[in-house]
Amino acid sequence: MAKVKNILFIMCDQLRADYLSCYGHPHLHTPNLDALAQRGVIFDRAYVQSPVCGPSRMSYYTGRYVNNHGASWNFVPIRAGEMTLGDHLRPLGVRSVLVGKTHMRADRSGMSRMGIDPQSQIGVRISECGFDPYERDDGIHPYSGHDPEPAYNDYLRAHGFGGDNPWEEWVNSTEDPDGTVHSGWFLKYSDRPSRIPAEHSETAYMTGRAMDFMREAGSQPWVLHLSYINPHWPYLAPAPYAGMYTAADALPVVRSDDELRDPHPVYKAMTEHRVSKTFSRPEVRDAVVQGYMALIKQIDDELGRLFAFMRDSGLADNTMVVFCADHGDYLGDHWMGEKDLFHEPVIRVPMIVYDPDPRADATRGTRSDKFVEAVDLVPTFLDVYGGRPVPHILDGRSLRPLLFGASPADWRDHVVSEYDFSFQDSRIALQVKPRDAWMRMIFDGRWKYVLFETFRPMLFDLQSDPHELHDIGASEAPEHVAVRARLHEALFRWARQPRHRATVSDGTIESTQVQERITEGGILIGYWDEADLETARPGFKPRFASTNPIVKPTLARLVHPDAQPAHTH
Repeated sequence: MAKVKNILFIMCDQLRADYLSCYGHPHLHTPNLDALAQRGVIFDRAYVQSPVCGPSRMSYYTGRYVNNHGASWNFVPIRAGEMTLGDHLRPLGVRSVLVGKTHMRADRSGMSRMGIDPQSQIGVRISECGFDPYERDDGIHPYSGHDPEPAYNDYLRAHGFGGDNPWEEWVNSTEDPDGTVHSGWFLKYSDRPSRIPAEHSETAYMTGRAMDFMREAGSQPWVLHLSYINPHWPYLAPAPYAGMYTAADALPVVRSDDELRDPHPVYKAMTEHRVSKTFSRPEVRDAVVQGYMALIKQIDDELGRLFAFMRDSGLADNTMVVFCADHGDYLGDHWMGEKDLFHEPVIRVPMIVYDPDPRADATRGTRSDKFVEAVDLVPTFLDVYGGRPVPHILDGRSLRPLLFGASPADWRDHVVSEYDFSFQDSRIALQVKPRDAWMRMIFDGRWKYVLFETFRPMLFDLQSDPHELHDIGASEAPEHVAVRARLHEALFRWARQPRHRATVSDGTIESTQVQERITEGGILIGYWDEADLETARPGFKPRFASTNPIVKPTLARLVHPDAQPAHTH
């Protein structure tokens, strides 16, 4: 029955769900993603675990919530030793390969403490979220200090686009008719074409590299993470995409003057960020949305090229395809730029899954309103390859029952997202200590509750206020008080669930008579004498440590049985 051999795991950076035609955009047509949706399932209520690149991606790659993997903001590494997608799949004979962006930073301190060479195979995998990098490119240049110069720059030079930093000078620049060059970092130029031809742009290049890998992959099953840098800023698209759309083609901006009257202190501080004040200007948003839509259109065209290659190569019938985003983009909604809070345009993302397994025929071309989260992908991939569930490690659940048409009665009834704003100017403005700069959100489909450490909560009723324009977190109405109390307890219940005993599974504990194993090893606790033991356990003869050389191995296997990977515990 299992037809899946490979998985293509596609992620876009900063892509809103509502900017795809299959999610309802009236003017931006994305036919190749629409066709993928017709072969698979659209998840209408997919949410990320954080509104920012780094922590969101680490939740995708580990299957764990932010407070578990610990990478709470961009460039905060996940700990060396944290299990990732590659760690779960490699023992099953599956390669996990990267083409594109991860926003991962290596835990060099942890590797140094454990004596791991960062250049060794295991060191590289720790540094790359468990992936084997076929081509890593985070798109954070020029020479920002975050990344080495990418191979893409060498590619550009080889094709005649020279300079100290071709990415900056060609891909991220636009040119006036008189030859004056302007940087794409300035939002004013977002509606202008990049200097780079479309066939040599980042999106086209990464698509080509994904096809290169598929040509070279051989017979071993693989998960290929194709991670596009776009439509993240700089919002500069190449011709002919630049100019395809006008500001009138964009969705109407969602904001209200009421939001700025007696606002929540954290929200107010975030609207004071430079990027928010800039995006609140109509001319800025009008320019940016044109580039944003152009970049999305190019991604859809490039995916059409990739999907055609897969059909011609015989890969379409045995490769699961997952399309998603690490978060969305305010684009001026709610007087905000970037992605610093929990409004729907930021934390609700597209999620389209095509499963070639015949059991998924029942759901092809359908939409699911079940709550799904970023943490669900790792357990889904583990399920595809026949790995045992490891709920003591993974916070998510496999999506395959939903893909096969089941409706589990115990499916989640809320989603959770977290954000550490300690690195932001808003924390400084509010004079909040870094340890208190956390916020957590829980959403049950109607009510969205946001908890802060030192400020009142926020609350939105998306039934009566679908655009989240009215924060009722301070309302004393009995219904609102009761809802806040209910969601506070639900969030506290979520937070207190034990998730840090990741080395021994619940099944190991439940299937092992722990006390009996210990007693067999010669450890007797609570017995007065031999008669007491005989009364409690008639006929039992303990093997004492002094005469039993197998005691230590027996106890070792209790904790680390055969030193096998965690998914086999």
